[in-house]
Amino acid sequence: MSTTLPSDIKLGIVKLYVSNLERSMRFYQEIVGLRLGKYNASTAELTVDGAQPFLLLEEIADARITPRRSSAGLYHFAILLPTRKDLGLSLNNLIKSGIHIGQADHLVSEALYITDPDHNGIEIYCDRPRSTWRRDADGNYMMASDPIDWDGLLREAEGTSWSGLPVGTTMGHIHFHVKNLQQSKVFYCDLLGFDVVADARETMRALFISAGGYHHHIGLNVWAGEEAPSRPANGTGLSYYTLVFPNRQTRNEAVDRLKLAGVQTTDIDDAAMVTDPSGIQLRLVYEK
Repeated sequence: MSTTLPSDIKLGIVKLYVSNLERSMRFYQEIVGLRLGKYNASTAELTVDGAQPFLLLEEIADARITPRRSSAGLYHFAILLPTRKDLGLSLNNLIKSGIHIGQADHLVSEALYITDPDHNGIEIYCDRPRSTWRRDADGNYMMASDPIDWDGLLREAEGTSWSGLPVGTTMGHIHFHVKNLQQSKVFYCDLLGFDVVADARETMRALFISAGGYHHHIGLNVWAGEEAPSRPANGTGLSYYTLVFPNRQTRNEAVDRLKLAGVQTTDIDDAAMVTDPSGIQLRLVYEK
């Protein structure tokens, strides 16, 4: 049985717990650029294309907004735009909104950072061509946090009106605060099958992993502290995220590896639900 994930694995739906659904729906439409799909009094689907769910929101009773970097769980989820022009258009909209914008040129990508009203972190980014990505002598992708070319991005957007996230936008990666980097590496790499693509445990207490040579599908850090507490039951934050396999066979092989290692899995509809060593829930699904 192979312990390497398929090169075309991808991230799917992310679900968040929020404290005020109406406020969050406005934020994700007006600031981020998603489109509203199905919704009711306590839940909402947000889409890119008006059809397929991209982000799920659930309002929880007596919600407590989880302070940033206070618990294991979501650091940010990252929305990957098709082109640099799209990133410039998003930047222009974020500036007009007045929201605080973080930014970084990571060499492999250019990224903008914001937080939603419940302190859920969001990255909006565009990749540079894969042919420009470089590795060091140890095989780690060379990434940085340099200033972005702010003016250059805005020039890309000149003459075009922002109309939300474009079709072709995907969930590019996700980044977590974890309780223990070694335990997370065993789960995600040794069992599930991700590859380490940037080992920054000594320099920045972080690890970046991927499948198929991507610069990272998942980031792991201990910036909330070793053995950080779990999010409280009524705390805002991540409910689950989704890994999408290309077919049933490769999904089932990954599930079998986890079961052989004693990891409990629960079948819900066509998804296998799993909890990582930090209490983070993930859904393993496959393309149909």
